[in-house]
Amino acid sequence: MKAALPREVRIIGGQWKRSKLPVADKPGLRPTPDRVRETLFNWLGGELDGWRVLDAFAGSGALGFEAASRGAAEVLLLERDRALAASLNQSRERLKADTLRVQCADALAWMAACVPRCFELVFLDPPFDAGLFDKALAAAARVAVPDGFVYLEADREFTAAELAPLGLVVHRHLRAGQVHAHLLRVAINSAATRISEGQL
Repeated sequence: MKAALPREVRIIGGQWKRSKLPVADKPGLRPTPDRVRETLFNWLGGELDGWRVLDAFAGSGALGFEAASRGAAEVLLLERDRALAASLNQSRERLKADTLRVQCADALAWMAACVPRCFELVFLDPPFDAGLFDKALAAAARVAVPDGFVYLEADREFTAAELAPLGLVVHRHLRAGQVHAHLLRVAINSAATRISEGQL
């Protein structure tokens, strides 16, 4: 029997610490657990001053709002569900989160049209049953800066051999229940990076 989803999540650190974000009852919506988020931002060094961050499958917005709370200069939340996007905008207005923007868009299509190499950090937390992991990783590797970070939540562990052709290397990994949390780095001068920049 599946555990019930929380109706809200709390921002863990930064200027909006302990602020709550609503969690809608939507298929595939699965907020990143508090313990995993805390570990992730510890991996990242806690503060993200000046970073440009993309939360590609925003959902509850827990990852993107956490990044903005911790000093990111620009945070863009992509969410294709109009009701969820509206809820994210309500939270943005309530918290006066001026560095955060919400766009109702398909994440893969948006990243395909985005200028390459413009984010220090990309969050990927797509629905586990949507078959999006490989396409999302390839798209994120293209829009992240060399030596930047891509965070992936998945229902299995991705190996170094799978990630190498995308120009990604494993920086940290943990398993929490059914969730595999990967913090990946974009390899500098990888073939995938050079191809995306038109050098090969």
